Formats: sequence, structure tokens, C-alpha cells
Amino acid sequence: MSNPVMVNVTSNMAYTAAETIEIVSRLGAKKGRGRPDKAFLGAMSAGCLLALAAGGSLIVTAIPWYNENAPGIPKLLCALVFPVALVLIMLTGGELFTGSTMITGVAVLHGRLPVGKMLLHWFLCFWGNFSGCLFTLAIFIISAGVFDDEPFRGQVIKFVAHKQLDPTWGQIFIRGIGCNWLVCLAIFMGMQPKDIASKIMAMYMPIFVFVMLGFDHIAANMFFIPLGIWLGTPGVSIGLYIWKGMIPVALGNLIGGTVFCGGYYYYMFILGEPDIAIDGLYY
Repeated sequence: MSNPVMVNVTSNMAYTAAETIEIVSRLGAKKGRGRPDKAFLGAMSAGCLLALAAGGSLIVTAIPWYNENAPGIPKLLCALVFPVALVLIMLTGGELFTGSTMITGVAVLHGRLPVGKMLLHWFLCFWGNFSGCLFTLAIFIISAGVFDDEPFRGQVIKFVAHKQLDPTWGQIFIRGIGCNWLVCLAIFMGMQPKDIASKIMAMYMPIFVFVMLGFDHIAANMFFIPLGIWLGTPGVSIGLYIWKGMIPVALGNLIGGTVFCGGYYYYMFILGEPDIAIDGLYY
């Protein structure tokens, strides 16, 4: 009697961690060498989609009794809604600054992309995300009066004041690291499955955790803080936003994406290892 043939079903359903970081490297090399106008427009689209999901996540937290007596419930609701942002961005090919730190960073570590190309891609993604967030904020949130009435207006003011005034600069920096570690992990995990439903679930979980923990995401802050400033949050100004809502978050996000996620998986599965084939093809 012949031995049974063992079939690796898993490889047909999802990529391994080693294959996924190879995919990240190839994607980073491609994106880093892509057309700057497409990178900027892709980032602007990502900013628009993120702003819409961020606005929805604020709406569901506007429950005054729970905010006072059971604050974990509004956080849970926010964490259930906000991951929609990454799902929309990833499934439509948007360019997210936080994800770019991992994707192009790994390509640079792998010697497939010059540092200058990486920095240009970061620059385009950052300002593209910012433009998209401000566009959506101005046209679809402020002009539409979404947060004009209570309790929604008060919830935004309370949320932004807590995010900008309560923590120290160093605490925000650490939160930025933790945030993009999880965001890039969500992107990494989202590249592993080959079917849409599994991709959505894989991306959903790390984003859920980062929102529950209250970590800081630079692109999300591009929506939250300007909205709070527009609504007149006491003590929150453009200068404070740049100092505490932009600089420490951006630096923390850079470390979280390039070191904690991209750098770690590059070290584990690419550095000093044989070349990795994707679907039988080498780079």
C-alpha cells in the first residue's frame, strides 16, 4: 500500500509570515519607485476614507451617561467602528503614511529601494493624508453640520481635550510607537490571507486593540484635532497640535512601523536567509 500524499492546504489559503514580509519588500520597492502624483492622490484618498470612519467612530461614542459611568463601553463602540478605515484604504489601494513606514522601510533594508525614494514616498503620503482629511472635514463634516448639535459637539471637544491636554509629550510619543506597531501588524496580517473576508478579519483585530488602548495615529489626528480646533476646544490651538498632536505621534509612528514591525520581520525572515519565492516566482 502506497503512502498517502500530504497536501499543504494552508499554502493555498494564506501566505506564511516569511512570504508576507517578502511581499512587503516587493511592494515597497514598487511603491517607492511609483509616480509621485499617484502616490499623493492615493494618500489623499486614504485620508478621505480615514476621516469618514473617524467621524463615525466619534458619533458612536457620544453617549453621555456611559461616558460618565461606564467609559469602557464608548471605547468599545469606537474600536468596533474605526477599523473600517483601514479596511476601506487597503481594499481600495490607498496610501497610508503609517503603512508606508513599514512597506518602503523594509524595501530599503532589503536593498531594493534607495533611502531618498523612501523619504519622498513618506513625504507624499504624509501630506496626501493631511489633504484628504482636511478636505473631508471641510466638505462632508463641517459644511454638513455633522457635529453642530449636542451631544456630538461636546463629545468631540471632550475627546480632543483629553487627547491633547492630558498626556505628556513623552506619553504621546510612546503611544505613537504602540499605535503603528499595531497598524502595520494589521497591514502585514491583511496581506497574508488570499480571500477578502479573511483579510478584513485579519486587519480588524490589531486596529481594534490600538483604539481600545487609546494610542495615537498621525493620520487619525489629522482629522480629530483640526475638528476639535474648529469646534473651539479650550486650550487646543494649531501650535499645540503641531507640538503634541503631530511631532511626537509622527516620530513614534515611524519607530513603530520601521523597527517594531517591518524591521523585526525583516530580521527574522529575510536577513541572512535564502531568497523567498512568491507563488513560485523569485524577485
